[in-house]
Amino acid sequence: MNIPQIATFVLIISIFSSNIVSSLFFISSLKPSVVYATTSLDQSIRQSQEELQSAINREVQRTFTETINNTSNINLDVTNQTNVGQIQKNTSLHSGAIITDNNLTSQKIKVGDIDIAYKVFGKGDPLLMIPGFSMTKEMWGPILNELSENHTVITLDNRGIGETTAGNRAFSMDQFVNDTAGFIEALEIEKPVDVLGLSLGGMIAQELTLSHPEKVNHLIVIASSCGGRESLPPQLSPGDLQSMQTGTANKSLFLHALFPDKWIRENSDEINRTFILPQVSQENLLKYGEALGKWKGSCNSISTIDKPVLVMTGTEDITSPPINSLRIAEKVPGAWLIQIHDGGHGVMQQYPETVNEIIEFFLSVT
Repeated sequence: MNIPQIATFVLIISIFSSNIVSSLFFISSLKPSVVYATTSLDQSIRQSQEELQSAINREVQRTFTETINNTSNINLDVTNQTNVGQIQKNTSLHSGAIITDNNLTSQKIKVGDIDIAYKVFGKGDPLLMIPGFSMTKEMWGPILNELSENHTVITLDNRGIGETTAGNRAFSMDQFVNDTAGFIEALEIEKPVDVLGLSLGGMIAQELTLSHPEKVNHLIVIASSCGGRESLPPQLSPGDLQSMQTGTANKSLFLHALFPDKWIRENSDEINRTFILPQVSQENLLKYGEALGKWKGSCNSISTIDKPVLVMTGTEDITSPPINSLRIAEKVPGAWLIQIHDGGHGVMQQYPETVNEIIEFFLSVT
């Protein structure tokens, strides 16, 4: 799919999440005080995050009008030809019905040496969601129900996580990609699908797009990086990072890695009511850590991606600092970059309505 004119340059938008956009055409409806935009990422990327934000602010008036004009010139009559009939047949979905994630029973399908647990629900073209490190398909939060209003949402547990078996093959980035590609094939999805990857899932999604471009329609990368030496590691103490990677982190540390401390304090009641620690074996978490340590990253190859790409980050993410998302967007031709003000690594759980509207807008115009 060709990327329209609006996406021929790197677009950075910082959104203050308290301003929920009521229309999919959010760029044209946002007030100037809500949005920052720049086209000079290739130069700014070498600066620190604070310097970059300052440069964005200086350029907002010059580029905001240009962005709006480009948006208004896009032909919005886009038809996605992905065939989801076979998915609905295989998963007993009734045409026209919207099924939410609440209490939906998981299914399993054989892919290579593992049985992948997954859920399929919603209505529309398929959107495959690849979870992050230690994250299960149950941990996406309320955004799933919002996305399911317009998409057939497909969630899964990665190898050795949740209800998916660990198999007997070595854990590696190549294997995670093979698992995902095999999963798409097992569901008999014949046309390219929209792929959303969060954190580790974003890394898998990048490599999937590189090695199996025929399977990917749009690529959405949230709170992630392209790995390797160019990426900034988590801004956690060595002890805290070790606890996260070995599965010994307590609830307080896990929340700190996901959300800004101020947001945790302001939403403590909701967190206490809904948040649960992921249940993953220490052995499998260590295998994931080893696999990531051996991954050379995709930074040197993602410039060859020719799909529409949306990169999203929270400005307060300490697990995958925002500069990592900036670097992905700088390297992928035509990528969109969205920064959500006060968002942490769990930005999708913090601001589901905002994230949903951004995703819907991106998919509708590219």
